[in-house]
Amino acid sequence: MPTWSNLNFQNSASPLMEQIIFFHDHTLIILIMITILVSYFMLNLFFNMYINRFLMENQMIELIWTILPAFTLIFIALPSLRLLYLLDELNNPLITLKSIGHQWYWSYEYSDFNNIEFDSYMNQSNNKNNFRLLDVDNRIVLPMNNQIRILITSTDVIHSWTIPALGIKVDANPGRLNQTSFFINRPGIFFGQCSEICGANHSFMPIMIESISIKNFINWVNNYL
Repeated sequence: MPTWSNLNFQNSASPLMEQIIFFHDHTLIILIMITILVSYFMLNLFFNMYINRFLMENQMIELIWTILPAFTLIFIALPSLRLLYLLDELNNPLITLKSIGHQWYWSYEYSDFNNIEFDSYMNQSNNKNNFRLLDVDNRIVLPMNNQIRILITSTDVIHSWTIPALGIKVDANPGRLNQTSFFINRPGIFFGQCSEICGANHSFMPIMIESISIKNFINWVNNYL
């Protein structure tokens, strides 16, 4: 879950989020190398009392600093394209969940089961056992180690259904269904919020997922029905 003064990503709870973190670290290393190299050349030019008369209008230098960035972009683009493909892949989902954004709460429907639908509002109480601005009255319950498909839409304005620990951020557009899938690889409670500025109470429509075993999930479904 999010904590104060945390500059890193949240701990991943899905394979896709792990891939996103790996890609971030890969790109960050390349950017650090570029920054160090460019800073070295800049400082070397600033404090050099001599002028290299062959530096300007040098075709070899022009060729080098055109080809090197091109190869650098290839090393960034290829993993990026692979990751984009994986994020759009939908592989035999076990359960379909529908999320509908409202001003300012979420409602959910389990499409594979009859009569499982509910609204999810932020808890208004200041109970010290709750997570402030993140706890909800009706949380999403999903089985871990299974592929989940989610359909996202809205009834009024654009919202954005976001769970950072799962690497999910999908816009909820009125009159349109957006689709994505995710795989939760460990039990726990995962938090998110609407990430689209949707009005006065934009900050008060959190998302809360509880990941449990498939056996406990079946019991939860039976008790709900």
